[in-house]
Amino acid sequence: MEARAVHRFISSSPRKMRLVIDLIRGMSVDKAMEVLHFSTKHASQDAEKVLRSAVSNLMNQDDSGRVEPENLFIKEVYVNNGPMLKRIQPAPMGRAYRIRKRACHLTIVVASKLEAEETEN
Repeated sequence: MEARAVHRFISSSPRKMRLVIDLIRGMSVDKAMEVLHFSTKHASQDAEKVLRSAVSNLMNQDDSGRVEPENLFIKEVYVNNGPMLKRIQPAPMGRAYRIRKRACHLTIVVASKLEAEETEN
């Protein structure tokens, strides 16, 4: 069983978000929660929020609702580009510099370790 959570239009550049996401790719959920909670990067707060949402979505899908975070792992996690806000900064001699305020979309898919092992066999 697997579940996913998507957070769209995060006001962080995709490059900065990927630095955080690469830390947790393939980890177990409880270990990833620890890593994100104690990370000093600002993007880790949004990533932790999406990870908690994915775990909650999995618990809501399960009939018994008895899914332990220790039995879950991050199956997929990726960051896509979002829309870019374009602004202009005045520059010397009548010129203008373009400022690009980037955004990203974060998707996390979590799955159960037990069921993943059963499907492999």
